Amino acid sequence: MALRRNKLPRFWLGITLGLVTAFLGATYWWERQLPQKLEQAGARGNLDSCLLYSDQLEALRWLGGSAPQEQGQCRRLKAAQLWQQEQWLAALRLQVQLVNSPAGTPADQRQFEGWQTELQTRALDRFQQGDLGGALKLLAVIGEDHNSTGTAAGDNFKEIWARNQQQLQRAKKLVAEARWWEALDGLNRLDHPWFRGQAQPLQAKVQAGINKMAAHEREHDGHGSLPHTVPADQLDAQVQARLAKGMDEWSAFKAACKGLGGKVVEAGPESACQR
Repeated sequence: MALRRNKLPRFWLGITLGLVTAFLGATYWWERQLPQKLEQAGARGNLDSCLLYSDQLEALRWLGGSAPQEQGQCRRLKAAQLWQQEQWLAALRLQVQLVNSPAGTPADQRQFEGWQTELQTRALDRFQQGDLGGALKLLAVIGEDHNSTGTAAGDNFKEIWARNQQQLQRAKKLVAEARWWEALDGLNRLDHPWFRGQAQPLQAKVQAGINKMAAHEREHDGHGSLPHTVPADQLDAQVQARLAKGMDEWSAFKAACKGLGGKVVEAGPESACQR
């Protein structure tokens, strides 16, 4: 019985070593088959199988095998396919793997950078078309939707959007109060194309209000109740020129009136430039 017990550990050790040896042998054999399978899958255009074999070959590199060019070509083609399918994140992740692998080339690095630039361009286009949410989703793919310092492209987009939104709401309020020149100044400060498009009906209403105010002043002048009114088109041009230089609306109106030889007087609930 003692002799039999002494033989048992050697028996199990032999089995264990045999299994390990068999496993290593099978793994080594499979690693040797992978380059050929990679090449065949790539030739058939079966990119998913090619990518699977590529990942397996990458995992088995500790056995001393090299990374064939087919491995890089497989990732290259699959990344391009994903990009065409607008699977931006998956495409970029695969392209990064390619760039960081021995099969990566400077051209692969340039492609990666080019895709990042393309996403930024797409995001800017969506933002200018009024799709802030869509723009931020695209920027999130490359980590540009937000950062802790507030300097990401997405942070800039949100700041521009909020400023224009606030300016448009203020202009609407001023129009409701018939404060035409102040409303005009607010509309002129819009610097986002989508908001400028949204403001066009309001812009027309403001211009109509300014024209009506000028006509009202000319009517008073015809009855002799008020001094002569400066030409409305000249006044408007002078105000616009000063607004473009950064003056606020009230200062621009007063300076324009003075520049045309007039003075600001009250005409009912509105201000007028008379001379």
